[in-house]
Amino acid sequence: MFSKQEALDSYIELLKLLLPELLITHFDLNSHQTDKDVLHLHFQEKPAIPKEFSSKQVIAHGFHKEISIQDFPVRGKKVFLHIKRRRWLDKQSKQVIQRDWNLVAQGTRMTTEFAAFLKEISQ
Repeated sequence: MFSKQEALDSYIELLKLLLPELLITHFDLNSHQTDKDVLHLHFQEKPAIPKEFSSKQVIAHGFHKEISIQDFPVRGKKVFLHIKRRRWLDKQSKQVIQRDWNLVAQGTRMTTEFAAFLKEISQ
C-alpha cells in the first residue's frame, strides 16, 4: 500500500507525462472536472517567491484573472487548462510585478506545444 506522499509523488509523475512541465513545476493542480467529453484542470501559481525577484522584497499580492487554454486531448476528451497566475508587490517601490509566462501560443487560446503540434500536422 502506498503512503499518502508516495501516492502524491506518483500522481505528479503521471501529470508530468500528460501536461506541460512548466505547469507541474510552478503551479498546483487545485481541482478538476469532467463534463461529458471535456476535462477541465484548474491550476494556481505556487506561492513560492520567483527566483527572478530574489533581489527584491516582494509579497504575494493576489491573482490575475484566470485564463483558459486548450491543450492536447486525452483519451478522446478535450482538455482545458484554467490557470491563475500570481501578482507580486515590490514592498519598496510599491510596484505590482509578475513572472513573464509563455503559456499561450500567440493568437490562439491553446498551449504553445499544442499549437506547434497542430501546425506540424497541418503541413
